[in-house]
Amino acid sequence: MGDSDQGQFRRKTPLDDVSKAIIEQLQQDGRRAYARIGEAVGLSEAAVRQRVQRLIDSGVMQIVAVTDPMELGFARQAMIGLHVDGPLEPVADALAEMAEIEYVVITAGGFDILVEAVCESDEHLLEVLSSRIRTIEGVRSTETFVYLKLRKQTYSWGVR
Repeated sequence: MGDSDQGQFRRKTPLDDVSKAIIEQLQQDGRRAYARIGEAVGLSEAAVRQRVQRLIDSGVMQIVAVTDPMELGFARQAMIGLHVDGPLEPVADALAEMAEIEYVVITAGGFDILVEAVCESDEHLLEVLSSRIRTIEGVRSTETFVYLKLRKQTYSWGVR
């Protein structure tokens, strides 16, 4: 997301309507040309390019290629719920450092932390769980939800 603070959404100033419209345009098509976005939001291509860069630099958004992990050789995905003793942030930070973990969220409810893991195989997932996640100081227990089939994944929820 920006500045080595991955996962931290920090907005110093509220987004104006033009920035929100740019984000919506990019949510529809992350490869949309700046000139075409400019036509839609009433700015020049250069002004759109500058706004997009500011949005990226501030951590408000990132532009990435969304892939199907199965097609890239990652046959096992899972959501893992963790119960933690003590402070949650150090555990969440340690999880976020793992290459196999693509999503970390501190929650309220049945689990203290939820993570999404993308692994090459069941053996790889087992190694991540047993040798890495469960050895983090403060992790009391885990519950793993193995994905059988992905039915929907979208990033076009718009802006408020």
